[in-house]
Amino acid sequence: MRGSILIGAIAIAVLAFSIGLTVEGTAQTTGQSPQGFPTYPAAQPPQGGQPSSPYAQPAQRPGTYVPPSDRPQPVTNPYQPGGWGSRSQAQPQARTPWPASGGPAHRLAQNPSAPAQPRGTALLQPPAPNEHPLMPLLRWARDARKSAEPIKDYTAVLVKRERIDGELGEEQYLFLKLRHEPFSAYTYFMAPASLKGQEAIYIDGKNNGDLWAHGTGVEKTMFGTVSLAPTGRFAMRGQRYPITQIGMLRLVDRIIEVGEKDLEYAESEVKIFRNATLNNRRCTCVQIIHPVPRSNFLFNIARIFIDDEWNLPVRYEAYDWPRQPGEAPELIEQYTYVNVKLNVGLKDADFDIRNPNYAFR
Repeated sequence: MRGSILIGAIAIAVLAFSIGLTVEGTAQTTGQSPQGFPTYPAAQPPQGGQPSSPYAQPAQRPGTYVPPSDRPQPVTNPYQPGGWGSRSQAQPQARTPWPASGGPAHRLAQNPSAPAQPRGTALLQPPAPNEHPLMPLLRWARDARKSAEPIKDYTAVLVKRERIDGELGEEQYLFLKLRHEPFSAYTYFMAPASLKGQEAIYIDGKNNGDLWAHGTGVEKTMFGTVSLAPTGRFAMRGQRYPITQIGMLRLVDRIIEVGEKDLEYAESEVKIFRNATLNNRRCTCVQIIHPVPRSNFLFNIARIFIDDEWNLPVRYEAYDWPRQPGEAPELIEQYTYVNVKLNVGLKDADFDIRNPNYAFR
C-alpha cells in the first residue's frame, strides 16, 4: 500500500506554473508594478520606489535554473503565497450585469515607449465602454487557442508548487514531453529527491484511460510499472490536477472556462504589464484581482505570463485572500514552463513504456 501511494504521487498537475527560476526584471510600465511583483535594480522602479500593492514584499532574486542532470539549487520565492481550485467561505456575490454602478475602477497599464506588441498579445487592450474587464483576456485566450494549432508537440521543464489540504508543498521539477494529437504526456521527476526518477505516461484513448507509472528504489522493485486512473485516489495523492490537464494549451482552456464564469459577476480588476521577462524571454503579464472574498470567485489575485513570441501562457500563479487583515495573500498554485522547445517531432516511442531510455519495468 505504501508503495502504491508513493507511486500515485507521479500524476502531474498543470496550470499553469512555480518559482520564477530565471525570472529576470519586472514589468516595465508607466511607473507601476503588478502587486507583489519583484523589482530588481535593472528594472524601472515603481513611482515612489515602492510597488503599488499593499501586499508587496521586499524584492528578492530567485535562484537560477540548473540542468536536469543536477538537483536544482534552493530558490527563494519572491511572492507570498491563492487560485483556481480554492473558494472563499464568504457569501457569494449576486450576479450583477456589467457594468456595476460604483464598481471598482479598471485600468490597463500602458507603456508608450514599449516596442510594438505581437498580434496575439496586442489583443490585450482596454475593454470597450461598458464591457466587462475580463473580455480582453478572453479574446486573447480564444485567439491563442486557434493560433496554437500549428504546434503539434513540445518538450519543457515544468516547475510547480501547490497548496494541498492547506499545506504549501515544495517546488517540484519535471521534464515534460507533450503531444497534442492524440493528447499524450510523458513526465519525469527531476526534483525533489523524494520523487526523483519517477516517470508517468498518459495517452488519450489508450490503456483503458489509465496512466502508466513507476516509483523508484524499493517501490519500483516491489511493484514495477502500474496502471492508475488519472483522477483516482492514488494518482491524485498530493496533486491538484490530473495528468490529463497538463500543458500550456490546457491552461488556455482553463482560462476560458473560469473567465466565462466570472463574466457573470462584477468586481474583477484587470491590469496588463508589458515587457515582463521570464527566463530571458519577453512576456506580457496579465493580473486579475477579485478584491472582495466571494464564494463564486476562485482566487484573490491571479497572474498569467504570456510569451510574446509564442502567444502561449508560460507561467500561472494564483493567491487566496489573506486570512487576517494586514496579512499577505497565500499562494495556492504556481506553474512555470521553461526550456520550452516547440515542434520537436515527438514519436510514438516517446510515449511508450518500452522505450529503452525510460525506466518502466
